[in-house]
Amino acid sequence: MADLENLMEYSEIISKMFADEDEGHQFYNAYALGKGFSVRKSYVEWNRDHTEITLRRYVCSHQGYHEEKYVKKEIKKRRPWDITRVGCRTKLVIALDRNSGQWYVKNFIDEHNHPLAPADLGYLLRSHRSISDAQKAEIVELGVAGIRKHHIFEIMEMQYGRYDKIGYTSRDLYNFCHLYKQEIIAAGDAQTIISHLMERQNRDSDFFFKYMTNGEGHLEGLFWCDTQCLLDYEAFGDVVFDSTYKTNWYNLPLVPFVGVNHHYRTVIFGCGIISHENIESYVWLLKIFTETNVQKHPISVITDGDLAMQRAISVVWPNSPHRFCGWHIEQNLVRNIHDDTVKAEFRIFMYDLCSIEEIERKWQAFFEKYDITEDSWLYQMYEVRATWCAVYHAGNCYLGLRSNQRSESMNSRLQMKLDGKITLLEMVQHYESCLTKVRRIEVDDDANALQSEPFTDPDASILEVNAKKRFTPNVFKTKVQFNMEAAKKCSLVEILDGDDTTEYIVGRSDRDMMYYVKCELTEEANLKEISCSCQLGISVGSILFVHLVSDSNGD
Repeated sequence: MADLENLMEYSEIISKMFADEDEGHQFYNAYALGKGFSVRKSYVEWNRDHTEITLRRYVCSHQGYHEEKYVKKEIKKRRPWDITRVGCRTKLVIALDRNSGQWYVKNFIDEHNHPLAPADLGYLLRSHRSISDAQKAEIVELGVAGIRKHHIFEIMEMQYGRYDKIGYTSRDLYNFCHLYKQEIIAAGDAQTIISHLMERQNRDSDFFFKYMTNGEGHLEGLFWCDTQCLLDYEAFGDVVFDSTYKTNWYNLPLVPFVGVNHHYRTVIFGCGIISHENIESYVWLLKIFTETNVQKHPISVITDGDLAMQRAISVVWPNSPHRFCGWHIEQNLVRNIHDDTVKAEFRIFMYDLCSIEEIERKWQAFFEKYDITEDSWLYQMYEVRATWCAVYHAGNCYLGLRSNQRSESMNSRLQMKLDGKITLLEMVQHYESCLTKVRRIEVDDDANALQSEPFTDPDASILEVNAKKRFTPNVFKTKVQFNMEAAKKCSLVEILDGDDTTEYIVGRSDRDMMYYVKCELTEEANLKEISCSCQLGISVGSILFVHLVSDSNGD
């Protein structure tokens, strides 16, 4: 009975006709899936002009043998592949009938010399696995969103219900991602980015990008920002945070421009890529950023301590105070100094708000006490003390921030996906995905601010109740209430009245310090201007001082 069924099957296959070669391949591959083996394309014949295929042979994937040079190599740089070709004779040969234009079966052999796969494993055989165009597009989109490859496969499993319904394996997914990246690089990664940004510009007329190339056409610099970036910089571009790091295939530095919005959240003003971390590259980037934003210079800048960036800022934004990130200085302090006493005394220079004359005297005493030499890290930090010592930045507005933590926060989002193997296009796409997440958070904050207001105690002061209506919830909780609590540690020592000014001498219960708060009044005796000897009011706001003045007047 089995022989009869095989004979009938053979007769049915040998009499098959196909409209084209692809139809013949699809038929034989489906037949192979039912039997439990995989198909491979083998020998092919062309017409005399080599313009048309006239014969095609399909074989079992176990057909033939591995070449001896791959099996018996004396010096093996890698493990030899597993043996998969064992001389199986199974094949299907189809040929083109020139008269009818159809393809017919010329030869068919179905004799396997190896075990066939059971039905529940057939989907794992090579010729029965493929990633459709729709699946490829979905994989690329998920990759751009920062989802790692093994998580993408898990998402596909949930989407299709079972792993055997996806149509491909996790290894196929990794191979596709690798080939996709190679195609981008082969097409010219820089040119691919330019094309991508031009498409963005077609969708958004205010989208801006500018790039610079060298004489050989290689990318030297790139900056881009969209409409929302321009609007955000106009509203929140008082303090800019710059950070530079390399996380791409070509080791090109990525430079995001970051700030703080009205919710005290990270906001992005644009992003750049440069070829070298030198003064010329940074000057070009900062000039393009300034031109894009109608020549608006930031009030102040915080960076990660790159000296080339520091000099570029002094050229392009000469009137914008610039300080190094306190977090980076702390990291270098721990890395270079191992004496806890020295570290503790060094931190005094970072945070002490005494006079410049006094801090210089402390430096001299510090040098004499520890015999600091010119080749030491401490002396190098002394040379650039004006960029990080708090006393040199008293009165400058940094929104109460000592570090570029906003930029580092953005970097942490980027670093979750970026690595040294990522292409420039993938880096730009992932940056855009992070930008979308940042803006989604802002929208959520806006909705929360419209629908609720922060809680205050029933006995809260009038100033605190008023403040929660004037500030967003995030700013009120993180800044205003913090200053309110700080004000409770202060007490009014004396009031000195003048003609149009009133000076308050304020002491702190937790520190042996005195502050002089000066209030200037209008002709109607309304508060016009307020200032303090510590100058924190300029840096972080005047809530604390207004609170003291209000309490002293009983308002």
